[in-house]
Amino acid sequence: MRGILYALGSAILFGASAPIAKLLLGGISPWLLAGLLYLGSGLGLTALRLVRRSKEASLVRADLPWLSAAILAGGVCGPVLLMFGLATTAASSAALLLNLESVFTLGIAWIVFKEYVDLRLGIGAAAIVLGAVALSWQGGAAEPASTLWGPVLIAGACLAWAVDNNLTRKISAADPMQIAMLKGLVAGAVNVALALIAGAKVPELPDGLAAGAVGFLGYGISLSLFILALRHLGTARTGAYYALAPFIGAAVAIPLLGEPITLPFLIGGGAMAVGLWLHLTERHQHAHVHEPMEHDHLHVHDAHHQHSHDGPPVTEPHAHRHRHARLVHKHVHYPDLHHRHSH
Repeated sequence: MRGILYALGSAILFGASAPIAKLLLGGISPWLLAGLLYLGSGLGLTALRLVRRSKEASLVRADLPWLSAAILAGGVCGPVLLMFGLATTAASSAALLLNLESVFTLGIAWIVFKEYVDLRLGIGAAAIVLGAVALSWQGGAAEPASTLWGPVLIAGACLAWAVDNNLTRKISAADPMQIAMLKGLVAGAVNVALALIAGAKVPELPDGLAAGAVGFLGYGISLSLFILALRHLGTARTGAYYALAPFIGAAVAIPLLGEPITLPFLIGGGAMAVGLWLHLTERHQHAHVHEPMEHDHLHVHDAHHQHSHDGPPVTEPHAHRHRHARLVHKHVHYPDLHHRHSH
């Protein structure tokens, strides 16, 4: 249940940040705003880590290739492809295409990383994605894109973010705030630099600070919760819960921006509610084998952590490198750090 709360918290913060960020578009170009949101998340998490001592396991050298590839895919390639794609794609088409991220995330998790996805989860994820499509549907005839390359580039951005999601799962045992901080700093610096090179104007100080604050909550804290959800739920399930963000954004926009309650909003909300119910009521249980493994992450001494400690008593939770002996048992579980077995 904790992983579900992390995923929903991440979706709520990210979804709510979209209509708030929309208010800033009058004084900041879209590309520069994206960079400032990332940079605000990185700087905010840096400050938070300076005043708050983390109990989490730090990143190690073996994590750096995964982290670098995730940052390159999701923090650099994704935003750049999106910006070029938006330049030649109608807004209505772009909104629909952005729903591909959830589909690609689940597909990569299932096909490439062999994460278990059953029929119930697939139907639930499909309902959530269809709800997101309904929310972004503008009605009427679609505006023609200037070229085919625009939609292809936006689909490429969604693929880049899906790759980022799956690669980040590989290092989700490490400190999520440290991972999110590094992603924000690198992605923010790169995108701000590219936006300024492309001719974006430096925003007024109040607008820049507001963008940083929105980025800290809607990107930094949200991403930290997303990584915790990856640790507890796996990529496919976390991605499905995260796809609820458009509905949350639309719900926040109604009182904040005065947007009307429309039929697509009600249809989309209904479809997402069905998908959410299918996920929340999932009970995956069978006898399974835990092969011997050794790793480092924040934990308590539960059924999966029965090791001893030398020296004085330790407090929980705590993080250190520890070894798991072979274990066979049966209980309800998700594909978390300790349940990435085949079916």
